[in-house]
Amino acid sequence: MGVGEEFWLFVLVGLAAQLVDGALGMAYGVTCTGLLLAMGAPPALASAAVHSAEVGTTAVSGLSHAALGNVSKRLFLNLLLPGVLGAAIGALVIGNIDGHALKPWVAGYLALVGSVVLYRTFRPRPVTPLSADSLSNSRVAPQGLIAGFLDAVGGGGWGSINVTTLLARGVPPRFAIGSVNAAEFFVSLTVASLLWPVVGTQVLPIVGGLLLGGVLAAPVAAWAARKVPPRLASGLSASLVLALSVTTLGTLLI
Repeated sequence: MGVGEEFWLFVLVGLAAQLVDGALGMAYGVTCTGLLLAMGAPPALASAAVHSAEVGTTAVSGLSHAALGNVSKRLFLNLLLPGVLGAAIGALVIGNIDGHALKPWVAGYLALVGSVVLYRTFRPRPVTPLSADSLSNSRVAPQGLIAGFLDAVGGGGWGSINVTTLLARGVPPRFAIGSVNAAEFFVSLTVASLLWPVVGTQVLPIVGGLLLGGVLAAPVAAWAARKVPPRLASGLSASLVLALSVTTLGTLLI
């Protein structure tokens, strides 16, 4: 995939994904990956590019949440090691499997994530409020392991899977989002580090475009986070990911 002449397309991808993430607090990875797959990028290249860009964004986000007291130390630690382990396994899998064979599975996974988020948006279940520190490691660790693996293979989903699951269990939003964001830095760093030797320097223009688009969109995204109703933002995000994934699947299967 030639990327030199498509740099500005990657800027638009980063801009669109940042607008979604800024309004929703998650889905940057799945939005970026869905758009890149629709443009023809192999899964390993898309995952490496998205996670490389996320190393910077999650570092800032995680530190900001920690400074504001939004990170539960126990929840963060319970997600951290399983998440990194799952991400490492996922990166090794995606880096050693033919991209064309894997692409339908990745698109299907993203369609599933979009469907789950869409369902939880419009069919919220009443939950009993729960302290973030009260969740045992035996309940959180498997979730982190699976989310880390799927995030690496699918190019995103760490936030979508973990945040929606924790909210469904009753964890307060500030601690669910803050703790998941803080752990995501290490997950992204793990995936990027393992996939860079596989994809090489061809990922650089994509990373640069995604970062530039994200920076340009940041002010608008911050405004959207305050003005756009959460349910509307969640529904639009899930619908976008679902539409992109179905389009990619249709292109591959026809």
